[in-house]
Amino acid sequence: MSIVAEAPGYLQVFSDGSVKRFASETVPDSAESYSDGFKFKDVLIDSSKPITARLFVPDTQGSVSQLPVVVYFHGGGFCICSTTWLGFHHFLGDFSVASQSIVLSVDYRLAPENRLPIAYDDCFRSLEWLSNNVSSEPWLKQSDLSRVFLSGDSAGGNITHQVAIRAVRSKTYQVEIKGLMLIHPYFGSEKRTKKEMSEGAPGDVAMNDMFWGLSIPEGSNRDYFGCNFEMQDVSAAEWSAFPAVAVYVAGLDFLNERGVMYAQFLAKKGVKEVTLVEAEGQNHVFHVFYPKSEATLVLQQQMSEFMKIH
Repeated sequence: MSIVAEAPGYLQVFSDGSVKRFASETVPDSAESYSDGFKFKDVLIDSSKPITARLFVPDTQGSVSQLPVVVYFHGGGFCICSTTWLGFHHFLGDFSVASQSIVLSVDYRLAPENRLPIAYDDCFRSLEWLSNNVSSEPWLKQSDLSRVFLSGDSAGGNITHQVAIRAVRSKTYQVEIKGLMLIHPYFGSEKRTKKEMSEGAPGDVAMNDMFWGLSIPEGSNRDYFGCNFEMQDVSAAEWSAFPAVAVYVAGLDFLNERGVMYAQFLAKKGVKEVTLVEAEGQNHVFHVFYPKSEATLVLQQQMSEFMKIH
C-alpha cells in the first residue's frame, strides 16, 4: 500500500483509499465552560451524517439584548482541520467577544471520503438547524436571526460563497443573511494566474492541485463550479440579491491573487457592496496559526466593524 497524496504533517492518502489525518492540538468539548469572556459547547447539526458544530457565546452577564449570529466554516482544503483545533477555537471564541455575536462553527464532512458538493450541503444544513433550534436551544435565546453573517477561511471562504448562493435561492428559513466575510478564500481554475506561473510557484501550485484533486468530484477538473467561481450559473437577479461582501486577503498569501479576482468578479456581476481588505506582510490563515497576534486582533476588529454597519 503506497501513499498517493500527502500534505506533510497533516494528511496522507493511500492507494487503497484510506486516509490518515495527523492530530493537531484541539480543545475538547467542555459544555458551559467559560474562558476569556466566552462560553462554548458542541452541538449536533445532523446525526445521520454526522454534522456537528461548536457554539460560542460571549459572556453578556445577564444582558437581554439580541446578538447577531456568525455561521463560520473552517478551512483546510476541504480535507483537513476542525473547529476544535486550537487556533480556530481561540480565534472564534475571541471574535464572539470582540463582535458581541453568537458564533456557530460547523464541522462539515471532509474529502476525499466526502467529495464536493457534500461540504456545501452540510454547511447549508447548518442554516436550517439554526432556524429550527432558535427557540429550543438555550444558548440561542439571544440570537437575532435577522442579522446573520456567513464567514470562513480558505476552503471555508469558498463554502461561504456557495452557501450564500443557496440561501439567495432558497428563501425558506427564518435566517436573514446580512453579509459575507471571506478570509483568504480558496478558489482555482484550469487556467493559471500570473502568480501561479511565476518562478518559485510550482510547490504551492502542486499542493493546491492536490487538495483540489482530492475534493472535487471524480472526473471533474478545476473548472468545476465549486473551484472556478466564473463557471457557476447565477442569474443577474440572484447577484443583485447577494448580501454585502467583505473579502480579506493577506499580502504574503499565495492565494492573495485569487481573492482579489473574486472581489473584482462580484463587483462586475453587480453585487451591491464588495469590500477588499488586505493584511500586508501576513501569510495564509495567519489568524489560525497566531490567534492572539496583533494582526489577528486587527482582523477581528475589521470584521466587527463590517458587522456593525450591516
